[in-house]
Amino acid sequence: MKIELLSPNDITPYPNNPRVHQSAVEHVSKSLEQFGFRQPIVVDSNKVIIVGEARWKASVELGLKKIPVHIAIDLTPEQARAYRIADNQVGYHSDWDQELLSIELSELLDDQFELDLLGFDSDELEKMMSGETEGMCDPDQEPEPGEPPRSQSGSIYSLGPHRLAVG
Repeated sequence: MKIELLSPNDITPYPNNPRVHQSAVEHVSKSLEQFGFRQPIVVDSNKVIIVGEARWKASVELGLKKIPVHIAIDLTPEQARAYRIADNQVGYHSDWDQELLSIELSELLDDQFELDLLGFDSDELEKMMSGETEGMCDPDQEPEPGEPPRSQSGSIYSLGPHRLAVG
């Protein structure tokens, strides 16, 4: 894979990108400052962004002069459109192993690493490090009533070797 260093001004965001990145740009900027660029922005032969728009926006905000870019000349226009969507969607099919995540976060905290650089808000971090898990509903919230019961007085139900009579 060939990576070129280009000015952010040399590339263009895709005007029909269905993914909205504005809330992520601050987190991406902090990540770029801490870790540097570790993933290039991918563009088509016209230098229109396929993936990496949040990194591009962050690099513009940070005033970076050159950023790593891969020009994907081997993708058809249809593949580029599909990759743009897939790149943003496939991560949703993953979950965190809460126990291992809690261990990793605790170790980073012990090493005095700034956890706010990870992209979680403080409430999420507190919850993950405490080992809390989400229940089916708020324990203080009364559930809505279900359908009215179908049984009537005098009904008898067979429950294996037992019988239940409705009185």
